[in-house]
Amino acid sequence: MIRTDGYMNDLGRILVKDYPWGRLSGRDVLVTGASGMVGSVLTDVLVSKASEYDFQVVAMSRGMDGLKQAFPERSEHLRLVSHDVNKPVGDIVCDTVFHCASNTHPRAYSLDPIGTIETNVIGLKNLLDMASDAGDGRFVFASSVEIYGENRGDVDAFDESYCGYIDCSSVRSGYNESKRVGEALCQAYGSQKDLDFVIPRLSRIYGPSVRPDDSKAMTQFLFKAVSGQDIVLKSKGTQLFSYCYVMDAVDAMLHLFFNGESKNAYNVSGKDSDVTLLSLAKRVSEIAGVDVVFDMPDEVESRGYSKATKAVLDISKIRSTGWEPSYSLDEGLMRTIDDLSSMISNQVRC
Repeated sequence: MIRTDGYMNDLGRILVKDYPWGRLSGRDVLVTGASGMVGSVLTDVLVSKASEYDFQVVAMSRGMDGLKQAFPERSEHLRLVSHDVNKPVGDIVCDTVFHCASNTHPRAYSLDPIGTIETNVIGLKNLLDMASDAGDGRFVFASSVEIYGENRGDVDAFDESYCGYIDCSSVRSGYNESKRVGEALCQAYGSQKDLDFVIPRLSRIYGPSVRPDDSKAMTQFLFKAVSGQDIVLKSKGTQLFSYCYVMDAVDAMLHLFFNGESKNAYNVSGKDSDVTLLSLAKRVSEIAGVDVVFDMPDEVESRGYSKATKAVLDISKIRSTGWEPSYSLDEGLMRTIDDLSSMISNQVRC
């Protein structure tokens, strides 16, 4: 990924925060899914602090090519590891873990439903075993708004105690249910092995580190916009969701790593970022100067779509710890479109 000036400025807004980075001194910090949208930004932040505070960052992903593309500049404090978390970790030993690896978009859910479940359960177990044996670090499991399922119509926003409806007979439910099992697995390790962990439940994330093969609606809107094409909406757009700019998501994960109460889950969402899908499409189209058109999804893609019609997160709990989102939806969209446009321009010139 090309680090634009806008991206580096956003990264700097996290780096200047007064987190107790010294707690990481001497540790090996593992980031799984390190070439993904959230994991790559998180890795960039950690590597930027690793030299000053003398710790190592282990960036793990299934493919070395993706890692080298995500991190073209080497640092003596960064180790790239190609490994499938669904296999035993072998000689990898890290007591501090940010588990961000997961299938996170509709086409992946429908084409690889087994792998989706395995990463959120078997892969997680492999890492929990490693971390619980390695020492006294902290484990961060990146969970999702998807664990709430369908709003039963009894609340306007989900707090951390809410439990909605999931149709477990659908292929799509593999993601939701496995994230739920993953959270339960963390609780089991916390109870039986006294593992220190915290769980950020992320809303729908977007930002300049998004991958082109991501089939989420927001991502498709953004790539259509930066290429000057009309935005394609594959439903009536009445779904009401919470969104979060990737820099806020990463900042929240770090805040919870340093400040979150052990064995707790926290909702994470952006500022003024609850919006219908149609309104979102219109905002992106207005920023990019394109139109919105409607087109129904094909059968494969539709199997991976969420059935939720209202999934808004209440972030009162994380706010009580002192964290606040920094980016409004409009600001995040403009920054993402600017950065993606700059990246595409640089790639064309190269």
